[in-house]
Amino acid sequence: MMITKEMELGGKTLSIETGRYAKQSNGAVMVRYGDTMVLVTAVASSEARKDIDFFPLSVEYRERMFAAGKFPGGFIKRESRPSEKEILSSRLIDRPLRPLFPKEYQNDTQIAAFVYSYDNENDPDVLAAIGASAALTISDLPLLEPIGQIRVGRLEGQFIVNPTMQQLETCDIELVVAGTESSIMMVEGESKEVGETDLLEALKFAHGEIKRIIKLQHELREECGKAKIEVPAKEVNEDLKKDVYALALEKFRGIVDSVLAKEERYAKNKEVTVEVIEALAEKYPEQEGEIKNIIHDIEKDLMRERILKVGIRLDGRNLTQVRPISIDLNTLPRTHASALFTRGETQSLMTMTLGNKRDEQIVDGMHEEYRKRFMLHYNFPPFSVGETGRYSGVGRREIGHGNLAERSLKYILPATDIFPYVIRLNSDILESNGSSSMATVCSGSLAMMDGGVPVKCAIAGIAMGLVKEGDEFAVLSDILGNEDHLGDMDFKVAGSTDGITGLQMDIKIQGISYEIMEKALMQAKEGRLHILGEMSKAIEKPKEQLSKYAPTMLSAMINPEKIGTLIGPGGKVIQGIQKEFGVEINIEEDGTVNISGQDAAMARKAKEYIKGLVEEPVEGRVYEGKIMKITEFGAFVEIIPNTQGLLHISQIDHTRVKNVTDVLKEGEMVKVKLLKIENGKFSLSRKALLDKPEENKTAPADGEKTEDNNSKENAE
Repeated sequence: MMITKEMELGGKTLSIETGRYAKQSNGAVMVRYGDTMVLVTAVASSEARKDIDFFPLSVEYRERMFAAGKFPGGFIKRESRPSEKEILSSRLIDRPLRPLFPKEYQNDTQIAAFVYSYDNENDPDVLAAIGASAALTISDLPLLEPIGQIRVGRLEGQFIVNPTMQQLETCDIELVVAGTESSIMMVEGESKEVGETDLLEALKFAHGEIKRIIKLQHELREECGKAKIEVPAKEVNEDLKKDVYALALEKFRGIVDSVLAKEERYAKNKEVTVEVIEALAEKYPEQEGEIKNIIHDIEKDLMRERILKVGIRLDGRNLTQVRPISIDLNTLPRTHASALFTRGETQSLMTMTLGNKRDEQIVDGMHEEYRKRFMLHYNFPPFSVGETGRYSGVGRREIGHGNLAERSLKYILPATDIFPYVIRLNSDILESNGSSSMATVCSGSLAMMDGGVPVKCAIAGIAMGLVKEGDEFAVLSDILGNEDHLGDMDFKVAGSTDGITGLQMDIKIQGISYEIMEKALMQAKEGRLHILGEMSKAIEKPKEQLSKYAPTMLSAMINPEKIGTLIGPGGKVIQGIQKEFGVEINIEEDGTVNISGQDAAMARKAKEYIKGLVEEPVEGRVYEGKIMKITEFGAFVEIIPNTQGLLHISQIDHTRVKNVTDVLKEGEMVKVKLLKIENGKFSLSRKALLDKPEENKTAPADGEKTEDNNSKENAE
């Protein structure tokens, strides 16, 4: 039976249809908004996995090029591995849904979202998240409660729901917000140095629309929802638990109460765990996994209790303290810039590379192809946490962290007409114990300032945590890895002294209040300002000069009608310029010419040559040209590239010139004045630039002939 539910959302119709597509899935819906349509399915295995201690959820979001009437780019005309956009969209679905399954549920579960129609206005990513929730809600899978998800923009002071791609270009806030009926579950977005109060208002606005979307899903479930499968409660061996607590509780209390480095804490935890397992091995054979789970709960409870009751954290800090920060600039001599940012046991080594127009990234997807001049790449090698691992490509987490840092920094970049370079930042995390993405934001800001990029201001980032038990809660500044793992929230905030530029929030519980979010935002501001203060001690403003190894970039404007002249037949002219001066040249349709080269002097010469090449000769102007050919009646001089004029023999000097070669030579540079332009021909004069000789007022001696006498005799 086909059922469709509809509602008005942001001035458009949102519809959720089920019963027509993918009927063998546990749940399947087609979501439509405008002319954008996404099919979302939810499927789970019938048996729980016994060999794991986590929820095996996977989310696959795919954009099909045919949805926008396009062919995939490249040689292979078929979609292949997911793009960065598809990976980020998958994360937007996974992050709010994962905490909403019972902890005991361990069946393999997969959500698949396929975009089948795209109208070039309405981004399908939020529709896919709505569809995932709806498919789970009507299925027999044990989702605790549905979610809604929308994109919020602020345009001219007004909040709007799901702004179009065109509207987003002028919005000063862009947030993707997901939540349940009672709470916000996830936030991802960027803003243009917006204040904390404004962002909180955006979240409240979003939540109002989310509640309406959830209501629509409840209506759909009432008509076609399946009975939920029962997830058996986890059986606890109380005797085993009692024995583990007796052996481990006080030992772990001593470890939790001690200020230890990450590796030292890990070693002591492992030592106690091994002792307990060995002590109970005979009484509880093959129960090692259960013993480790109980020990994990002991450590978690003790850490949370110490934070809530005493206000002291694992490393001895209070709730608002930021770990010690050290900064080293220009540590790598041959990169265009580098910055080593260390905060506690988290360290980011950032490098910056400057390039020209050809280094831009071409982004091809369902939407119109575009180019990126700013890229930030984040890498998290296994050694950063003291582990071994495979180096098999960039993971989803790395894509997500890099994107957050890139969005946080892009607002401060100078305009292309001020700084025409393409910028690539690369962050390698060399140590990690909490918030490496925010360390990346700090090191990225520092590297650009160290490299001479005229950024608007400095940007810093901080990660906030939460421990909540009932009505009691504590917000933590600059969280450790354990506080992230054993806590309830990971709230990352990046910005300047004036406001927020990047935001990401995930929670591991079913919801948090606006009171907690407001406290987290204001506490994050205090921490951010502290970090910015530490950064300013290392560098206060961008350097005036670029690295000597960075390419020189110059730009010039030419008449667009002269672009053909610059390119030449078959590209002959532009290729010749590039070869002669050792530069790369890129031309925009509006006549902007970008010139880049390692030799600054040659780049400047290339610019002057190009300006001369497309210049229109002007009567009365003086040129320095090259003598291309000498004839009996004068010389042909190239006054600007590919434009020659005639320097007649009578215009070479004030005195009579018998032979042109007596004064001029081919290949010689000579200054001339353009006297006249007639029928496309140019008349030049060297004589007009020479001082006239003083007239000889002394009478000639008897028999001596003057030039005038000679002329007279010749005339007679």
